[in-house]
Amino acid sequence: MSVQHLLLLFAAAGVAGWIDAVAGGGGLVQLPALLLAAPNVPVAAALGTNKLASITGTTTAAVTYARRTKLDWRTLGPAAGLAVVCAGLGALSASAVPTSYLRPVIMVMLLAVALFVVFRPQFGTLQAELDQQARRRAIALVLAGVVIAFYDGILGPGTGTFLIFTFIGVLGQDFVHSSAMAKVINAGTNFGALAVFATQGHVLWLTGLGMAVFNVAGARLGAATALKRGSGFVRLVLLAVVTVLVGKLAIDQWA
Repeated sequence: MSVQHLLLLFAAAGVAGWIDAVAGGGGLVQLPALLLAAPNVPVAAALGTNKLASITGTTTAAVTYARRTKLDWRTLGPAAGLAVVCAGLGALSASAVPTSYLRPVIMVMLLAVALFVVFRPQFGTLQAELDQQARRRAIALVLAGVVIAFYDGILGPGTGTFLIFTFIGVLGQDFVHSSAMAKVINAGTNFGALAVFATQGHVLWLTGLGMAVFNVAGARLGAATALKRGSGFVRLVLLAVVTVLVGKLAIDQWA
């Protein structure tokens, strides 16, 4: 890998860390940059290396948020544990499910999220006064720790967005708190998928650790920006990320 490609890759990792910390979707930047910088690397190795860099950024963002916001650990603790297992199972199943079958479904779901956020301006801007009943926590637990975690292991695009939307819709959190909770779960999904890729020998450790340094820097800045600018800013970034995600999935599906 040339010096120019390494610099491009490290810069992309920093940008991806920032995007991930604010609204999810950093893989849109980081994974294509990795494939561009190292075109001869097997796709599985690129995915594993991407997870290595991503887990450092998501963990850093999760710690930053946790220090400055109040999180619902009654839901997050069990969900994060389940996320590790279910994302690992998703990674093991990745080769068995053609992504061409999943992309149209994910595009429809992302568009539905975007339209809901656009036409409900107050959605996610204020924390709802909801009783944190066991039923609501159970729904969030299953969606975040099982369904979305498995999806992250098997495919991945939009994981952070789906997590944010789940915590807003089910637990009544605002965008900032939902993004904070999403980082905790995303760290678990990254760890589960990374463990599978690592045992299969699909991780470029030196490259991934170099990317991790920049991903962490971007994640710290992104979390601080989201906390400072508030839910309205996170909402705008999330809509931008969803738009790009849908476009990317459409190109992959029909180009």
